[in-house]
Amino acid sequence: MHYLWDTILYKPFVNILALLVSFIPGGDVGFAVIILTLLVKTALIPLSQRSIESQAKMKLLEPEMKKIKTGGATKEEQAKQTMELYKKYKTNPFSGCLLVLIQIPIILALYYAFYKGIKFDGGLLYSFVHIPAKINMVFIGLVDLGQKSLVLAILAGVSQFLQAHYMPKSLPSSSSDKSSFQESFAQSMQMQMKYFLPILIVFIAYRISGVVALYWITSNMFTVVQQIYASKKKGHLELMIQ
Repeated sequence: MHYLWDTILYKPFVNILALLVSFIPGGDVGFAVIILTLLVKTALIPLSQRSIESQAKMKLLEPEMKKIKTGGATKEEQAKQTMELYKKYKTNPFSGCLLVLIQIPIILALYYAFYKGIKFDGGLLYSFVHIPAKINMVFIGLVDLGQKSLVLAILAGVSQFLQAHYMPKSLPSSSSDKSSFQESFAQSMQMQMKYFLPILIVFIAYRISGVVALYWITSNMFTVVQQIYASKKKGHLELMIQ
């Protein structure tokens, strides 16, 4: 398993990073990290965009789901009606999870390439890839990515907050409806994702290095753009569901 991880994911990322550093003027590792992160995130757009849109559609279907649960039907009838609802609007509650699971190994390998530090060991590089002649760890002449960076760590936390802010949200319940335990739990999780996780990201990013913080910033902001794009399509989804 470790061999497959190195051969299929980790090693290719290290080699692409080495090539980018070689071609970028001044060997600025920061720009190489940003470009590599954007390349990977762009390649994953078909999966990630479908996952985001699937989450948005499931949120829009919540009122219909609630009607089914409170309609007085048996469990078997509720399950049948729920499946008919999914079929009608061409959605699947597990599709978003599946797409996320597919992305996780790729994103972890990219993160791991930065986490281990920018050290281009000759044993990791392909025969046609050479160790960059110049490796500049000082991003835009201001931030040493090899060291801890409070500024980048804070920006990583801010980018995580923005990502949580633009995530698809549940539609508000009418005032006459009592919130169920499931709804209360979901709202609690959303609050933690929005406020607690960014603080945790700041702490972790500062403890590791500036290069990991820069990766998080780039990755999160890319996702924010995707989520904003998906929110613009939300109106179309609402018309489909109405």
